Amino acid sequence: MNTSTEEMWDIELTPHGSLFDLKLKDIWHYRDLLILLVRRDFVSFYKQTILGPLWFFIQPLFTTIIYTFIFGNLAAIKTDGLPQPLFYLAGITAWNYFADCLTKTSSVFTVNAGLFGKVYFPRLIVPLSIVVSNLIRFAVQMAMFFLMMGIYMAKGANVHPNIYLLLFPFLLLLMAMLGLGLGMIISAMTTKYRDLSFLITFGIQLMMYLTTVIYPLSVVKEKYPHYQWVVEYNPMTPIIEVFRYGFLGEGTFTMLSLGITSVITVAILLIGIVIFNRVERTFIDTV
Repeated sequence: MNTSTEEMWDIELTPHGSLFDLKLKDIWHYRDLLILLVRRDFVSFYKQTILGPLWFFIQPLFTTIIYTFIFGNLAAIKTDGLPQPLFYLAGITAWNYFADCLTKTSSVFTVNAGLFGKVYFPRLIVPLSIVVSNLIRFAVQMAMFFLMMGIYMAKGANVHPNIYLLLFPFLLLLMAMLGLGLGMIISAMTTKYRDLSFLITFGIQLMMYLTTVIYPLSVVKEKYPHYQWVVEYNPMTPIIEVFRYGFLGEGTFTMLSLGITSVITVAILLIGIVIFNRVERTFIDTV
Protein backbone atom coordinates (compact mmCIF):
# COMPACT_ATOMS: atom_id res chain seq x y z
CA MET A 1 0.00 0.00 0.00
CA ASN A 2 1.41 3.39 -1.04
CA THR A 3 1.07 6.30 1.33
CA SER A 4 2.05 9.87 0.69
CA THR A 5 2.83 12.30 3.46
CA GLU A 6 3.47 15.97 3.11
CA GLU A 7 6.45 17.07 5.15
CA MET A 8 6.33 20.46 6.77
CA TRP A 9 9.50 22.52 7.09
CA ASP A 10 10.10 25.74 8.95
CA ILE A 11 12.70 26.89 6.44
CA GLU A 12 13.32 25.72 2.89
CA LEU A 13 16.71 26.41 1.33
CA THR A 14 16.72 26.70 -2.44
CA PRO A 15 19.64 27.29 -4.83
CA HIS A 16 18.00 30.23 -6.57
CA GLY A 17 15.66 33.02 -5.58
CA SER A 18 14.64 36.52 -6.50
CA LEU A 19 17.28 39.18 -6.07
CA PHE A 20 14.60 41.41 -4.57
CA ASP A 21 13.60 38.78 -2.01
CA LEU A 22 13.95 40.39 1.41
CA LYS A 23 13.27 37.10 3.19
CA LEU A 24 11.02 38.94 5.62
CA LYS A 25 9.50 35.68 6.82
CA ASP A 26 12.94 34.29 7.64
CA ILE A 27 13.95 37.55 9.34
CA TRP A 28 10.88 37.37 11.56
CA HIS A 29 11.64 33.73 12.32
CA TYR A 30 15.17 34.75 13.38
CA ARG A 31 14.10 37.86 15.31
CA ASP A 32 15.78 36.51 18.45
CA LEU A 33 19.06 36.47 16.55
CA LEU A 34 18.48 40.07 15.52
CA ILE A 35 18.06 41.08 19.17
CA LEU A 36 21.16 39.09 20.10
CA LEU A 37 23.26 40.79 17.43
CA VAL A 38 22.05 44.23 18.54
CA ARG A 39 23.09 43.42 22.10
CA ARG A 40 26.43 42.07 20.86
CA ASP A 41 27.18 45.24 18.90
CA PHE A 42 26.44 47.42 21.91
CA VAL A 43 28.29 45.36 24.51
CA SER A 44 31.37 44.49 22.44
CA PHE A 45 31.97 48.09 21.38
CA TYR A 46 32.02 49.49 24.93
CA LYS A 47 33.04 46.46 26.97
CA GLN A 48 36.71 47.41 27.29
CA THR A 49 36.30 51.18 27.48
CA ILE A 50 36.76 53.24 30.63
CA LEU A 51 33.92 55.67 30.04
CA GLY A 52 31.61 53.21 28.28
CA PRO A 53 28.32 54.70 26.99
CA LEU A 54 29.47 58.16 28.11
CA TRP A 55 31.18 58.31 24.73
CA PHE A 56 27.68 58.75 23.32
CA PHE A 57 27.73 62.21 24.91
CA ILE A 58 31.43 63.04 24.73
CA GLN A 59 31.93 62.61 20.98
CA PRO A 60 29.13 64.93 19.75
CA LEU A 61 29.74 67.40 22.57
CA PHE A 62 33.44 67.86 21.79
CA THR A 63 32.73 67.89 18.06
CA THR A 64 30.15 70.64 18.61
CA ILE A 65 32.65 72.67 20.64
CA ILE A 66 35.34 72.33 17.97
CA TYR A 67 32.94 73.21 15.14
CA THR A 68 31.69 76.24 17.07
CA PHE A 69 35.24 77.48 17.60
CA ILE A 70 36.57 76.79 14.10
CA PHE A 71 33.62 77.30 11.77
CA GLY A 72 31.49 79.57 13.92
CA ASN A 73 34.13 81.88 15.40
CA LEU A 74 37.27 81.67 13.25
CA ALA A 75 35.60 81.15 9.87
CA ALA A 76 32.52 83.19 10.92
CA ILE A 77 30.11 81.01 8.96
CA LYS A 78 26.51 82.10 9.44
CA THR A 79 24.06 79.72 11.08
CA ASP A 80 20.75 81.27 9.94
CA GLY A 81 20.47 83.20 13.21
CA LEU A 82 20.46 80.04 15.32
CA PRO A 83 22.77 79.59 18.34
CA GLN A 84 25.95 78.10 16.94
CA PRO A 85 26.26 75.10 19.34
CA LEU A 86 22.63 74.16 18.72
CA PHE A 87 23.02 74.51 14.95
CA TYR A 88 26.08 72.27 14.84
CA LEU A 89 24.72 69.71 17.28
CA ALA A 90 21.59 69.27 15.15
CA GLY A 91 23.68 68.51 12.07
CA ILE A 92 26.11 66.28 13.95
CA THR A 93 23.34 64.22 15.56
CA ALA A 94 21.63 63.48 12.26
CA TRP A 95 24.88 62.93 10.37
CA ASN A 96 26.39 60.60 12.98
CA TYR A 97 23.50 58.15 12.72
CA PHE A 98 23.72 58.00 8.93
CA ALA A 99 27.52 57.77 8.96
CA ASP A 100 27.56 55.02 11.60
CA CYS A 101 25.03 52.95 9.66
CA LEU A 102 27.04 53.35 6.46
CA THR A 103 30.47 52.71 8.00
CA LYS A 104 29.55 49.61 9.97
CA THR A 105 27.35 48.11 7.25
CA SER A 106 30.11 48.56 4.67
CA SER A 107 32.23 45.90 6.40
CA VAL A 108 29.49 43.31 6.99
CA PHE A 109 30.88 40.65 4.66
CA THR A 110 34.54 40.91 5.64
CA VAL A 111 33.93 41.19 9.40
CA ASN A 112 31.36 38.37 9.56
CA ALA A 113 32.91 36.02 7.00
CA GLY A 114 33.53 33.33 9.63
CA LEU A 115 29.96 33.50 10.88
CA PHE A 116 28.43 33.47 7.40
CA GLY A 117 30.46 30.41 6.42
CA LYS A 118 29.32 28.23 9.33
CA VAL A 119 25.56 28.41 9.66
CA TYR A 120 22.50 29.50 7.74
CA PHE A 121 20.45 32.52 8.70
CA PRO A 122 19.07 35.38 6.59
CA ARG A 123 22.19 37.47 5.98
CA LEU A 124 20.19 40.68 5.89
CA ILE A 125 19.78 40.37 9.66
CA VAL A 126 23.38 41.49 10.22
CA PRO A 127 23.13 44.90 8.49
CA LEU A 128 19.66 45.35 10.00
CA SER A 129 21.11 44.74 13.47
CA ILE A 130 23.64 47.51 12.84
CA VAL A 131 20.93 49.98 11.90
CA VAL A 132 18.89 49.05 14.99
CA SER A 133 21.83 49.10 17.42
CA ASN A 134 22.84 52.55 16.19
CA LEU A 135 19.41 53.78 17.27
CA ILE A 136 20.56 53.50 20.88
CA ARG A 137 23.39 55.95 20.35
CA PHE A 138 21.14 58.19 18.27
CA ALA A 139 18.49 58.27 21.01
CA VAL A 140 21.07 59.31 23.62
CA GLN A 141 22.40 62.08 21.39
CA MET A 142 18.87 63.26 20.63
CA ALA A 143 18.25 63.51 24.38
CA MET A 144 21.31 65.75 24.66
CA PHE A 145 20.06 67.80 21.70
CA PHE A 146 16.64 68.25 23.35
CA LEU A 147 18.33 69.29 26.58
CA MET A 148 20.43 71.92 24.84
CA MET A 149 17.42 73.08 22.83
CA GLY A 150 15.40 73.49 26.05
CA ILE A 151 18.19 75.53 27.65
CA TYR A 152 18.40 77.93 24.72
CA MET A 153 14.62 78.26 24.50
CA ALA A 154 14.52 79.12 28.22
CA LYS A 155 17.07 81.87 27.52
CA GLY A 156 14.86 83.30 24.78
CA ALA A 157 17.01 82.22 21.82
CA ASN A 158 15.70 82.29 18.26
CA VAL A 159 14.46 78.69 18.36
CA HIS A 160 10.95 77.91 17.14
CA PRO A 161 9.92 74.24 16.75
CA ASN A 162 7.05 73.79 14.32
CA ILE A 163 4.77 71.17 12.81
CA TYR A 164 7.52 69.89 10.51
CA LEU A 165 9.07 68.09 13.47
CA LEU A 166 6.31 65.51 12.91
CA LEU A 167 8.38 64.41 9.90
CA PHE A 168 11.12 63.26 12.28
CA PRO A 169 10.22 59.50 12.13
CA PHE A 170 10.22 59.72 8.33
CA LEU A 171 13.61 61.48 8.32
CA LEU A 172 15.00 58.82 10.64
CA LEU A 173 13.74 56.11 8.29
CA LEU A 174 15.35 57.85 5.33
CA MET A 175 18.71 58.08 7.13
CA ALA A 176 18.56 54.39 8.06
CA MET A 177 17.58 53.31 4.54
CA LEU A 178 20.25 55.48 2.92
CA GLY A 179 23.02 54.27 5.24
CA LEU A 180 21.86 50.67 4.88
CA GLY A 181 21.66 50.80 1.09
CA LEU A 182 25.02 52.49 0.54
CA GLY A 183 26.63 50.27 3.16
CA MET A 184 25.43 47.06 1.50
CA ILE A 185 26.68 48.25 -1.89
CA ILE A 186 30.13 49.07 -0.52
CA SER A 187 30.24 45.85 1.53
CA ALA A 188 29.56 43.80 -1.57
CA MET A 189 32.29 45.61 -3.49
CA THR A 190 34.89 45.17 -0.74
CA THR A 191 34.65 41.38 -1.04
CA LYS A 192 36.63 41.72 -4.28
CA TYR A 193 38.25 45.12 -3.91
CA ARG A 194 39.68 45.42 -0.41
CA ASP A 195 41.15 48.85 -1.17
CA LEU A 196 37.68 50.35 -0.87
CA SER A 197 37.68 49.71 2.87
CA PHE A 198 40.52 52.22 3.25
CA LEU A 199 38.58 54.90 1.39
CA ILE A 200 35.39 54.69 3.43
CA THR A 201 36.50 56.96 6.28
CA PHE A 202 37.88 59.55 3.87
CA GLY A 203 34.81 59.31 1.65
CA ILE A 204 32.36 59.83 4.51
CA GLN A 205 34.36 62.81 5.78
CA LEU A 206 34.32 64.33 2.30
CA MET A 207 30.60 63.67 1.97
CA MET A 208 30.00 65.46 5.28
CA TYR A 209 31.62 68.62 3.95
CA LEU A 210 29.30 68.41 0.95
CA THR A 211 26.32 68.25 3.30
CA THR A 212 24.87 71.10 5.37
CA VAL A 213 26.33 69.91 8.67
CA ILE A 214 28.68 72.83 9.31
CA TYR A 215 26.92 75.45 7.19
CA PRO A 216 23.33 76.16 6.14
CA LEU A 217 22.14 75.77 2.56
CA SER A 218 21.22 79.46 2.52
CA VAL A 219 24.92 80.40 2.79
CA VAL A 220 25.80 78.21 -0.20
CA LYS A 221 23.03 79.80 -2.27
CA GLU A 222 24.15 83.29 -1.26
CA LYS A 223 27.94 82.99 -1.65
CA TYR A 224 28.46 80.05 -4.00
CA PRO A 225 25.41 79.84 -6.28
CA HIS A 226 27.37 78.07 -9.02
CA TYR A 227 28.19 75.18 -6.67
CA GLN A 228 24.92 74.89 -4.76
CA TRP A 229 23.78 72.00 -6.96
CA VAL A 230 26.60 69.87 -5.54
CA VAL A 231 25.23 70.32 -2.02
CA GLU A 232 21.55 70.19 -3.00
CA TYR A 233 21.92 66.89 -4.87
CA ASN A 234 23.44 65.28 -1.78
CA PRO A 235 20.50 63.23 -0.42
CA MET A 236 21.46 63.99 3.18
CA THR A 237 21.13 67.76 2.68
CA PRO A 238 17.30 67.96 2.55
CA ILE A 239 17.10 65.55 5.50
CA ILE A 240 19.29 67.73 7.71
CA GLU A 241 17.63 70.94 6.54
CA VAL A 242 14.16 69.60 7.33
CA PHE A 243 15.46 68.28 10.66
CA ARG A 244 16.76 71.74 11.60
CA TYR A 245 13.66 73.50 10.36
CA GLY A 246 11.29 71.22 12.26
CA PHE A 247 13.10 71.44 15.60
CA LEU A 248 14.77 74.85 15.43
CA GLY A 249 12.65 76.81 12.97
CA GLU A 250 15.39 77.60 10.44
CA GLY A 251 16.28 75.67 7.30
CA THR A 252 16.18 75.86 3.51
CA PHE A 253 14.30 73.12 1.71
CA THR A 254 11.28 72.31 -0.44
CA MET A 255 8.96 69.34 -0.28
CA LEU A 256 10.11 68.59 -3.83
CA SER A 257 13.72 68.25 -2.69
CA LEU A 258 12.64 65.97 0.16
CA GLY A 259 10.59 63.93 -2.30
CA ILE A 260 13.57 63.57 -4.65
CA THR A 261 15.72 62.49 -1.70
CA SER A 262 13.09 59.87 -0.81
CA VAL A 263 13.10 58.47 -4.35
CA ILE A 264 16.91 58.39 -4.47
CA THR A 265 17.02 56.69 -1.05
CA VAL A 266 14.55 53.98 -2.06
CA ALA A 267 16.46 53.41 -5.31
CA ILE A 268 19.79 53.09 -3.45
CA LEU A 269 18.23 50.68 -0.94
CA LEU A 270 16.78 48.49 -3.70
CA ILE A 271 20.11 48.46 -5.55
CA GLY A 272 21.86 47.60 -2.29
CA ILE A 273 19.46 44.70 -1.63
CA VAL A 274 19.93 43.33 -5.16
CA ILE A 275 23.73 43.48 -4.93
CA PHE A 276 23.74 42.14 -1.36
CA ASN A 277 21.50 39.18 -2.25
CA ARG A 278 23.63 38.39 -5.28
CA VAL A 279 27.00 38.61 -3.55
CA GLU A 280 26.00 36.77 -0.35
CA ARG A 281 25.53 33.57 -2.39
CA THR A 282 29.15 33.38 -3.49
CA PHE A 283 31.16 35.87 -1.41
CA ILE A 284 32.59 33.15 0.86
CA ASP A 285 34.69 31.97 -2.12
CA THR A 286 36.36 35.36 -2.52
CA VAL A 287 36.69 36.67 1.06
